[in-house]
Amino acid sequence: MSYYRRSRNHYIFFWGYTVPNRIPLLSLVLALGLWTMPKPVACQALLPYTLQIDSAGLEQTALSLAERAVQLARLQQFQLAVPSAELATQLAPKNSQTWTLLGSLYLQIEQFDKGIEALGQAQSLAPENASIKFVLGEAHFRKANYEKAVEYLQAGLKIKPDTPGALFDLGNAFYKLKQFDRAIAQYEKAFALEKKLWPAINNIGLVKYEMGDVDSAIKRWQEAIAIDDKAAEPMLALAVALYTKGDKEKGLALGEAALKLDKRYATVTFLKDNLWGDRLIAATQNFLATPQIKAALAKIQDAPPSPEL
Repeated sequence: MSYYRRSRNHYIFFWGYTVPNRIPLLSLVLALGLWTMPKPVACQALLPYTLQIDSAGLEQTALSLAERAVQLARLQQFQLAVPSAELATQLAPKNSQTWTLLGSLYLQIEQFDKGIEALGQAQSLAPENASIKFVLGEAHFRKANYEKAVEYLQAGLKIKPDTPGALFDLGNAFYKLKQFDRAIAQYEKAFALEKKLWPAINNIGLVKYEMGDVDSAIKRWQEAIAIDDKAAEPMLALAVALYTKGDKEKGLALGEAALKLDKRYATVTFLKDNLWGDRLIAATQNFLATPQIKAALAKIQDAPPSPEL
């Protein structure tokens, strides 16, 4: 699928939480001042402590915790981010943003049912928030409930129709439902709004190939490469298509270049994750089994890792 979301930190919404006075989390109870010592009375009798709930303090601390969760998510520390987000929802249960953040984090760690439940809470608090509907659509997509994904994505697009990422996701859902013409229409809308969105053009190529229109698929992958000449996915897809059509020399050269950019495309699981269809995967397996590509992959596997920038 060439997830468009992959380039924008898949499923995590980074809000600009601003907390004027950050409260240390070493002792949450003391920091919030949840109870105070009563003043002595004349008889000096012992009285029970009185619980004093500071609603503003709770909200502020919840946002501070949510900000911490966001920072951890930016570092890809999703498992560590979840407890902070969970506590944020407990301290501010009527804040839709904290519930959306929690739901998004659950999706990152593939706890889809929990994610959908948290996002449902967020939607009940902010029923007209299109972003929540978009993430719910993605959650159902990842559970392979494509009809439900379409339902939520379309509902969000009624509120925010010019959202390229959501249009792209809707195209993916239609593609999985084998509604190819509707998928292509959504990809085209997404690309019309964002001219550098090569994954939309790439995915039209995927659809066209599964429809048996190889020449149109080749044209689309060439267009995607023209937008980003370092995009491994359309490059490998184009290589496979050219090789299969008989242009073996050009296909093999292009395939080597693509796999040098991203060797993950040599695995069927990764191709399926990226929405490559059965027809293209079968052709790709034949391509990967050629002596030249097998030798190229062996060299890539043996090459030392690139130094970190």
